Amino acid sequence: MMDAALMDPQAKSRLSHWQAAWVIARRDFVAILFSRSFLFFLLGPLFPAIVFALSGGIGAAAVERGNDTRIALQMPSEDIQQLLAAHHRIERELGYNAIPHFTIYDPGKGAQPIDIPALLADPSGRTGATLTGTLENPVLTGTQARVNAWRGILAVQLSMARNETDVSYPALQTQINDVSGAKTKSQRRNTAQISITLLFLLTMLLAGMVLSNLVEEKANKIIEILAAALPMQAVFLGKLLAMLAVSLVGIAVWASALGAVLLLAGDFGGIKQLIMGLSEPGVGWPLFILLFIINFSMGYLLLGSVFLAIGALASTVREVQTLSMPVTMLQLFIFFFTQIAIVGGWSVVDMIAVLFPFSSPFAMTAMAARSDLIWPHLAAFIYQAIWVLLFIKWGSTLFRKRVMKSGSGGHAKVKRSWLDRLRGRKAYA
Repeated sequence: MMDAALMDPQAKSRLSHWQAAWVIARRDFVAILFSRSFLFFLLGPLFPAIVFALSGGIGAAAVERGNDTRIALQMPSEDIQQLLAAHHRIERELGYNAIPHFTIYDPGKGAQPIDIPALLADPSGRTGATLTGTLENPVLTGTQARVNAWRGILAVQLSMARNETDVSYPALQTQINDVSGAKTKSQRRNTAQISITLLFLLTMLLAGMVLSNLVEEKANKIIEILAAALPMQAVFLGKLLAMLAVSLVGIAVWASALGAVLLLAGDFGGIKQLIMGLSEPGVGWPLFILLFIINFSMGYLLLGSVFLAIGALASTVREVQTLSMPVTMLQLFIFFFTQIAIVGGWSVVDMIAVLFPFSSPFAMTAMAARSDLIWPHLAAFIYQAIWVLLFIKWGSTLFRKRVMKSGSGGHAKVKRSWLDRLRGRKAYA
Protein backbone atom coordinates (compact mmCIF):
# COMPACT_ATOMS: atom_id res chain seq x y z
CA MET A 1 0.00 0.00 0.00
CA MET A 2 1.35 3.39 -0.97
CA ASP A 3 1.96 6.00 1.72
CA ALA A 4 -0.44 8.98 1.57
CA ALA A 5 2.52 11.33 1.32
CA LEU A 6 3.58 9.60 -1.87
CA MET A 7 0.20 10.03 -3.52
CA ASP A 8 0.30 13.79 -3.05
CA PRO A 9 1.44 15.33 -6.36
CA GLN A 10 2.92 18.28 -4.45
CA ALA A 11 5.00 16.03 -2.15
CA LYS A 12 8.18 16.58 -4.15
CA SER A 13 7.99 20.33 -3.62
CA ARG A 14 6.85 20.19 0.02
CA LEU A 15 9.15 17.51 1.46
CA SER A 16 12.87 17.94 1.98
CA HIS A 17 15.24 15.20 0.88
CA TRP A 18 15.56 13.85 4.42
CA GLN A 19 11.80 13.92 5.01
CA ALA A 20 11.22 12.12 1.71
CA ALA A 21 13.89 9.55 2.60
CA TRP A 22 12.15 8.99 5.95
CA VAL A 23 8.83 8.42 4.17
CA ILE A 24 10.40 5.80 1.87
CA ALA A 25 12.32 4.16 4.73
CA ARG A 26 9.21 3.90 6.90
CA ARG A 27 7.16 2.49 4.01
CA ASP A 28 9.72 -0.18 3.04
CA PHE A 29 10.58 -1.13 6.61
CA VAL A 30 6.97 -1.71 7.67
CA ALA A 31 6.12 -3.51 4.42
CA ILE A 32 9.07 -5.92 4.74
CA LEU A 33 8.93 -6.45 8.50
CA PHE A 34 5.28 -7.51 8.49
CA SER A 35 5.49 -9.69 5.39
CA ARG A 36 5.51 -13.49 5.36
CA SER A 37 8.78 -13.49 3.44
CA PHE A 38 10.55 -11.84 6.39
CA LEU A 39 9.93 -14.95 8.49
CA PHE A 40 11.63 -17.10 5.86
CA PHE A 41 14.42 -14.54 5.76
CA LEU A 42 14.97 -15.04 9.49
CA LEU A 43 14.91 -18.82 9.14
CA GLY A 44 17.37 -18.80 6.23
CA PRO A 45 20.63 -18.72 8.26
CA LEU A 46 19.41 -21.58 10.47
CA PHE A 47 20.22 -24.15 7.80
CA PRO A 48 23.90 -23.11 7.43
CA ALA A 49 24.10 -22.96 11.24
CA ILE A 50 22.79 -26.52 11.53
CA VAL A 51 25.27 -27.69 8.89
CA PHE A 52 28.07 -25.86 10.75
CA ALA A 53 27.11 -27.49 14.05
CA LEU A 54 26.90 -30.94 12.48
CA SER A 55 30.24 -30.51 10.71
CA GLY A 56 31.79 -29.33 13.98
CA GLY A 57 30.43 -32.38 15.79
CA ILE A 58 31.69 -34.67 13.05
CA GLY A 59 35.10 -33.02 13.16
CA ALA A 60 35.29 -33.38 16.94
CA ALA A 61 34.31 -37.03 16.63
CA ALA A 62 37.00 -37.53 13.99
CA VAL A 63 39.61 -35.98 16.28
CA GLU A 64 38.45 -38.16 19.14
CA ARG A 65 38.65 -41.23 16.94
CA GLY A 66 42.10 -40.13 15.80
CA ASN A 67 43.25 -40.05 19.44
CA ASP A 68 42.10 -43.67 19.81
CA THR A 69 44.86 -45.02 17.56
CA ARG A 70 46.92 -47.42 19.70
CA ILE A 71 50.25 -49.22 19.91
CA ALA A 72 50.16 -53.00 19.65
CA LEU A 73 52.26 -54.23 22.62
CA GLN A 74 53.77 -57.69 22.92
CA MET A 75 56.48 -58.28 25.51
CA PRO A 76 57.13 -60.67 28.40
CA SER A 77 54.47 -60.38 31.12
CA GLU A 78 56.86 -58.86 33.68
CA ASP A 79 57.97 -56.18 31.24
CA ILE A 80 54.39 -55.32 30.36
CA GLN A 81 53.44 -54.85 34.02
CA GLN A 82 56.36 -52.51 34.61
CA LEU A 83 55.63 -50.57 31.40
CA LEU A 84 51.95 -50.16 32.29
CA ALA A 85 52.85 -48.91 35.78
CA ALA A 86 55.05 -46.23 34.21
CA HIS A 87 52.32 -45.48 31.67
CA HIS A 88 49.71 -44.81 34.38
CA ARG A 89 52.07 -42.53 36.28
CA ILE A 90 52.70 -40.42 33.19
CA GLU A 91 48.97 -40.40 32.34
CA ARG A 92 48.15 -38.93 35.73
CA GLU A 93 50.55 -36.08 35.07
CA LEU A 94 49.88 -35.34 31.39
CA GLY A 95 46.29 -36.49 30.82
CA TYR A 96 44.70 -39.28 28.82
CA ASN A 97 44.94 -37.65 25.39
CA ALA A 98 48.56 -36.55 25.78
CA ILE A 99 50.12 -40.01 25.46
CA PRO A 100 49.60 -43.05 23.19
CA HIS A 101 47.85 -46.11 24.61
CA PHE A 102 48.45 -49.81 24.22
CA THR A 103 46.59 -52.82 22.90
CA ILE A 104 48.15 -55.80 24.69
CA TYR A 105 48.57 -59.10 22.85
CA ASP A 106 49.03 -62.43 24.65
CA PRO A 107 52.64 -62.50 25.86
CA GLY A 108 52.40 -65.97 27.42
CA LYS A 109 54.64 -68.89 26.65
CA GLY A 110 53.92 -70.43 23.29
CA ALA A 111 52.10 -67.31 22.05
CA GLN A 112 52.61 -66.59 18.40
CA PRO A 113 54.46 -63.35 17.58
CA ILE A 114 52.12 -60.68 16.32
CA ASP A 115 51.89 -60.15 12.57
CA ILE A 116 53.30 -56.62 12.41
CA PRO A 117 52.64 -55.92 8.68
CA ALA A 118 49.03 -57.15 8.99
CA LEU A 119 48.33 -55.03 12.09
CA LEU A 120 49.77 -51.88 10.56
CA ALA A 121 47.92 -52.46 7.28
CA ASP A 122 44.56 -53.03 9.02
CA PRO A 123 42.03 -50.70 7.31
CA SER A 124 40.34 -49.96 10.63
CA GLY A 125 43.38 -47.87 11.60
CA ARG A 126 43.25 -49.01 15.21
CA THR A 127 46.97 -49.82 15.27
CA GLY A 128 49.40 -47.01 14.54
CA ALA A 129 52.60 -48.81 15.59
CA THR A 130 53.88 -51.92 17.35
CA LEU A 131 56.19 -52.27 20.37
CA THR A 132 57.91 -55.63 20.70
CA GLY A 133 61.07 -57.15 22.20
CA THR A 134 61.87 -56.53 25.87
CA LEU A 135 62.39 -53.58 28.19
CA GLU A 136 66.12 -53.82 27.59
CA ASN A 137 65.80 -54.18 23.80
CA PRO A 138 62.48 -52.65 22.69
CA VAL A 139 61.55 -52.34 19.02
CA LEU A 140 59.09 -49.67 17.83
CA THR A 141 57.71 -50.29 14.34
CA GLY A 142 55.53 -47.89 12.38
CA THR A 143 55.49 -45.15 9.79
CA GLN A 144 58.06 -42.37 9.99
CA ALA A 145 55.44 -39.91 11.24
CA ARG A 146 54.23 -42.24 14.02
CA VAL A 147 57.73 -43.16 15.10
CA ASN A 148 58.76 -39.51 15.29
CA ALA A 149 55.60 -38.60 17.25
CA TRP A 150 55.75 -41.44 19.80
CA ARG A 151 59.45 -42.22 20.17
CA GLY A 152 60.13 -39.57 22.82
CA ILE A 153 57.25 -40.35 25.18
CA LEU A 154 57.83 -44.10 24.83
CA ALA A 155 61.50 -43.65 25.66
CA VAL A 156 60.48 -41.91 28.91
CA GLN A 157 58.04 -44.71 29.76
CA LEU A 158 60.60 -47.40 29.09
CA SER A 159 63.18 -45.58 31.20
CA MET A 160 60.70 -45.32 34.09
CA ALA A 161 59.70 -48.97 33.70
CA ARG A 162 63.29 -50.13 34.05
CA ASN A 163 63.57 -48.20 37.35
CA GLU A 164 60.14 -48.97 38.81
CA THR A 165 60.35 -47.26 42.21
CA ASP A 166 63.29 -44.91 41.82
CA VAL A 167 61.96 -42.61 39.10
CA SER A 168 59.60 -39.82 40.20
CA TYR A 169 58.65 -36.35 39.05
CA PRO A 170 60.75 -33.71 40.85
CA ALA A 171 58.99 -30.94 42.77
CA LEU A 172 58.91 -27.72 40.78
CA GLN A 173 57.68 -24.33 41.89
CA THR A 174 55.75 -22.49 39.18
CA GLN A 175 54.60 -18.92 38.78
CA ILE A 176 52.06 -17.91 36.12
CA ASN A 177 52.33 -14.51 34.48
CA ASP A 178 49.37 -13.74 32.19
CA VAL A 179 50.73 -10.36 31.09
CA SER A 180 52.55 -10.60 27.78
CA GLY A 181 52.76 -7.89 25.12
CA ALA A 182 53.38 -10.41 22.35
CA LYS A 183 50.51 -12.61 23.55
CA THR A 184 48.12 -9.64 23.72
CA LYS A 185 49.10 -8.52 20.22
CA SER A 186 48.54 -12.01 18.82
CA GLN A 187 45.18 -12.41 20.58
CA ARG A 188 43.94 -9.01 19.42
CA ARG A 189 44.95 -9.89 15.87
CA ASN A 190 42.85 -13.06 16.14
CA THR A 191 39.92 -11.00 17.44
CA ALA A 192 40.33 -8.62 14.48
CA GLN A 193 40.40 -11.45 11.92
CA ILE A 194 37.31 -13.15 13.37
CA SER A 195 35.38 -9.87 13.61
CA ILE A 196 36.05 -8.79 10.01
CA THR A 197 35.18 -12.30 8.81
CA LEU A 198 31.83 -12.01 10.59
CA LEU A 199 31.40 -8.49 9.18
CA PHE A 200 32.08 -9.75 5.65
CA LEU A 201 29.65 -12.67 5.93
CA LEU A 202 26.85 -10.49 7.32
CA THR A 203 27.37 -7.81 4.66
CA MET A 204 27.38 -10.28 1.77
CA LEU A 205 24.39 -12.16 3.19
CA LEU A 206 22.20 -9.11 3.69
CA ALA A 207 23.24 -6.51 1.08
CA GLY A 208 21.68 -8.47 -1.78
CA MET A 209 18.20 -7.62 -0.46
CA VAL A 210 18.63 -4.06 -1.70
CA LEU A 211 19.12 -5.25 -5.26
CA SER A 212 16.26 -7.74 -5.25
CA ASN A 213 13.87 -5.15 -3.78
CA LEU A 214 14.73 -2.56 -6.43
CA VAL A 215 14.41 -5.03 -9.32
CA GLU A 216 11.02 -6.15 -7.99
CA GLU A 217 9.72 -2.58 -7.78
CA LYS A 218 11.07 -1.84 -11.26
CA ALA A 219 9.12 -4.79 -12.61
CA ASN A 220 5.95 -3.61 -10.84
CA LYS A 221 6.44 0.01 -11.98
CA ILE A 222 6.31 1.12 -8.33
CA ILE A 223 9.70 2.79 -8.56
CA GLU A 224 8.40 5.06 -11.33
CA ILE A 225 5.56 6.25 -9.09
CA LEU A 226 8.02 6.95 -6.28
CA ALA A 227 10.36 8.79 -8.65
CA ALA A 228 7.47 10.94 -9.89
CA ALA A 229 6.44 11.90 -6.34
CA LEU A 230 9.83 12.28 -4.62
CA PRO A 231 13.45 13.13 -5.47
CA MET A 232 15.28 10.04 -6.71
CA GLN A 233 18.15 10.53 -4.27
CA ALA A 234 15.70 10.52 -1.39
CA VAL A 235 14.09 7.34 -2.73
CA PHE A 236 17.47 5.58 -2.89
CA LEU A 237 18.53 6.80 0.55
CA GLY A 238 15.20 5.77 2.08
CA LYS A 239 15.43 2.29 0.57
CA LEU A 240 18.98 1.85 1.86
CA LEU A 241 18.02 2.95 5.38
CA ALA A 242 14.96 0.68 5.40
CA MET A 243 16.98 -2.35 4.29
CA LEU A 244 19.65 -1.54 6.86
CA ALA A 245 17.02 -1.39 9.61
CA VAL A 246 15.57 -4.73 8.46
CA SER A 247 19.06 -6.24 8.46
CA LEU A 248 19.75 -4.97 11.99
CA VAL A 249 16.47 -6.47 13.18
CA GLY A 250 17.47 -9.79 11.60
CA ILE A 251 20.92 -9.69 13.22
CA ALA A 252 19.35 -8.90 16.61
CA VAL A 253 16.99 -11.88 16.27
CA TRP A 254 19.83 -14.22 15.23
CA ALA A 255 22.10 -13.01 18.05
CA SER A 256 19.30 -13.47 20.59
CA ALA A 257 18.55 -16.96 19.30
CA LEU A 258 22.24 -17.90 19.42
CA GLY A 259 22.53 -16.54 22.96
CA ALA A 260 19.48 -18.54 24.05
CA VAL A 261 20.89 -21.74 22.50
CA LEU A 262 24.28 -21.24 24.17
CA LEU A 263 22.58 -20.52 27.49
CA LEU A 264 20.22 -23.50 27.41
CA ALA A 265 22.10 -26.12 25.41
CA GLY A 266 25.73 -25.25 26.16
CA ASP A 267 28.33 -25.02 23.44
CA PHE A 268 27.06 -25.12 19.86
CA GLY A 269 29.55 -26.19 17.22
CA GLY A 270 32.42 -24.77 19.28
CA ILE A 271 31.03 -21.20 19.10
CA LYS A 272 31.01 -20.67 22.87
CA GLN A 273 34.60 -21.85 23.16
CA LEU A 274 35.55 -19.55 20.28
CA ILE A 275 33.88 -16.53 21.89
CA MET A 276 35.41 -17.20 25.30
CA GLY A 277 38.84 -17.51 23.70
CA LEU A 278 38.73 -14.03 22.16
CA SER A 279 40.94 -11.38 23.70
CA GLU A 280 39.42 -8.09 24.82
CA PRO A 281 39.69 -5.55 21.98
CA GLY A 282 41.82 -2.46 22.32
CA VAL A 283 38.79 -0.18 22.81
CA GLY A 284 37.01 -2.59 25.18
CA TRP A 285 34.06 -4.83 24.44
CA PRO A 286 31.15 -2.33 24.86
CA LEU A 287 32.66 0.26 22.50
CA PHE A 288 33.92 -2.45 20.13
CA ILE A 289 30.39 -3.85 19.74
CA LEU A 290 29.06 -0.35 19.04
CA LEU A 291 31.81 0.29 16.48
CA PHE A 292 31.17 -3.10 14.90
CA ILE A 293 27.49 -2.18 14.40
CA ILE A 294 28.46 1.22 12.95
CA ASN A 295 31.03 -0.33 10.60
CA PHE A 296 28.53 -2.95 9.49
CA SER A 297 26.00 -0.19 8.80
CA MET A 298 28.48 1.84 6.76
CA GLY A 299 29.70 -1.23 4.86
CA TYR A 300 26.10 -2.18 4.16
CA LEU A 301 25.24 1.31 2.92
CA LEU A 302 28.34 1.46 0.71
CA LEU A 303 27.71 -1.92 -0.90
CA GLY A 304 23.95 -1.31 -1.04
CA SER A 305 24.42 1.99 -2.86
CA VAL A 306 26.46 0.20 -5.51
CA PHE A 307 23.79 -2.48 -5.79
CA LEU A 308 21.19 0.24 -6.32
CA ALA A 309 23.28 1.61 -9.18
CA ILE A 310 23.46 -1.91 -10.62
CA GLY A 311 19.69 -2.13 -10.34
CA ALA A 312 19.50 1.04 -12.40
CA LEU A 313 21.50 -0.62 -15.16
CA ALA A 314 19.78 -4.03 -15.06
CA SER A 315 16.39 -4.75 -16.58
CA THR A 316 16.15 -8.50 -15.94
CA VAL A 317 17.24 -10.94 -13.25
CA ARG A 318 19.89 -12.32 -15.60
CA GLU A 319 21.40 -8.87 -16.05
CA VAL A 320 21.34 -8.39 -12.29
CA GLN A 321 23.33 -11.59 -11.76
CA THR A 322 25.81 -10.66 -14.49
CA LEU A 323 26.42 -7.14 -13.19
CA SER A 324 26.50 -8.03 -9.48
CA MET A 325 29.07 -10.81 -9.89
CA PRO A 326 32.05 -8.40 -10.38
CA VAL A 327 30.98 -6.47 -7.26
CA THR A 328 30.80 -9.68 -5.24
CA MET A 329 34.24 -10.77 -6.46
CA LEU A 330 35.59 -7.29 -5.66
CA GLN A 331 34.19 -7.53 -2.15
CA LEU A 332 35.85 -10.93 -1.70
CA PHE A 333 39.15 -9.48 -2.90
CA ILE A 334 38.76 -6.57 -0.46
CA PHE A 335 38.17 -9.01 2.38
CA PHE A 336 41.41 -10.89 1.67
CA PHE A 337 43.22 -7.59 1.14
CA THR A 338 42.15 -6.47 4.62
CA GLN A 339 43.28 -9.79 6.09
CA ILE A 340 46.71 -9.28 4.53
CA ALA A 341 46.85 -5.76 5.98
CA ILE A 342 46.10 -7.14 9.46
CA VAL A 343 48.81 -9.78 9.22
CA GLY A 344 51.33 -7.20 8.05
CA GLY A 345 50.59 -4.80 10.91
CA TRP A 346 50.43 -1.03 10.58
CA SER A 347 51.85 -0.21 7.15
CA VAL A 348 51.10 1.54 3.87
CA VAL A 349 48.84 -1.39 2.94
CA ASP A 350 46.85 -0.88 6.13
CA MET A 351 46.48 2.85 5.36
CA ILE A 352 45.22 2.04 1.86
CA ALA A 353 42.67 -0.33 3.37
CA VAL A 354 41.46 2.48 5.65
CA LEU A 355 41.17 5.04 2.83
CA PHE A 356 39.57 2.81 0.19
CA PRO A 357 35.82 3.21 0.88
CA PHE A 358 34.75 -0.42 0.48
CA SER A 359 37.52 -1.80 2.68
CA SER A 360 37.38 1.04 5.21
CA PRO A 361 34.69 -0.57 7.48
CA PHE A 362 36.74 -3.79 7.66
CA ALA A 363 39.99 -1.94 8.36
CA MET A 364 38.38 0.22 11.06
CA THR A 365 36.89 -2.87 12.74
CA ALA A 366 40.36 -4.40 12.82
CA MET A 367 41.76 -1.14 14.22
CA ALA A 368 39.18 -1.18 17.03
CA ALA A 369 40.31 -4.68 17.95
CA ARG A 370 44.04 -3.91 17.88
CA SER A 371 44.29 -0.31 19.11
CA ASP A 372 42.73 1.83 21.84
CA LEU A 373 42.57 4.95 19.64
CA ILE A 374 39.04 6.31 19.29
CA TRP A 375 39.25 9.52 17.23
CA PRO A 376 40.10 7.74 13.91
CA HIS A 377 36.73 5.99 14.05
CA LEU A 378 34.83 9.27 14.11
CA ALA A 379 36.86 10.57 11.17
CA ALA A 380 36.33 7.31 9.27
CA PHE A 381 32.58 7.43 9.92
CA ILE A 382 32.33 10.91 8.37
CA TYR A 383 34.57 9.86 5.48
CA GLN A 384 32.48 6.75 4.74
CA ALA A 385 29.21 8.72 5.00
CA ILE A 386 30.47 11.12 2.33
CA TRP A 387 31.16 8.19 0.00
CA VAL A 388 27.69 6.76 0.67
CA LEU A 389 26.08 10.04 -0.36
CA LEU A 390 28.27 10.23 -3.47
CA PHE A 391 27.34 6.68 -4.51
CA ILE A 392 23.65 7.40 -3.88
CA LYS A 393 23.84 10.53 -6.02
CA TRP A 394 25.62 8.61 -8.78
CA GLY A 395 23.17 5.70 -8.63
CA SER A 396 20.09 7.92 -8.61
CA THR A 397 21.41 9.97 -11.54
CA LEU A 398 22.15 6.78 -13.45
CA PHE A 399 18.69 5.42 -12.65
CA ARG A 400 17.00 8.63 -13.78
CA LYS A 401 18.88 8.62 -17.07
CA ARG A 402 18.67 4.91 -17.83
CA VAL A 403 15.21 4.01 -16.52
CA MET A 404 13.21 7.23 -16.34
CA LYS A 405 15.11 8.65 -19.35
CA SER A 406 14.62 12.16 -18.05
CA GLY A 407 16.72 15.18 -18.84
CA SER A 408 17.67 18.05 -16.61
CA GLY A 409 14.12 19.30 -16.59
CA GLY A 410 12.65 15.98 -15.54
CA HIS A 411 10.52 15.54 -18.67
CA ALA A 412 10.66 12.55 -20.98
CA LYS A 413 13.06 12.88 -23.84
CA VAL A 414 11.93 12.23 -27.37
CA LYS A 415 13.93 9.56 -29.13
CA ARG A 416 14.04 9.08 -32.86
CA SER A 417 15.46 5.88 -34.25
CA TRP A 418 16.71 5.67 -37.84
CA LEU A 419 13.56 3.77 -38.79
CA ASP A 420 11.37 6.46 -37.22
CA ARG A 421 13.26 9.13 -39.10
CA LEU A 422 12.55 7.36 -42.36
CA ARG A 423 8.90 7.13 -41.46
CA GLY A 424 8.80 10.69 -40.18
CA ARG A 425 7.43 9.63 -36.80
CA LYS A 426 8.49 10.12 -33.22
CA ALA A 427 9.12 7.35 -30.67
CA TYR A 428 8.54 8.31 -27.09
CA ALA A 429 10.63 6.74 -24.34
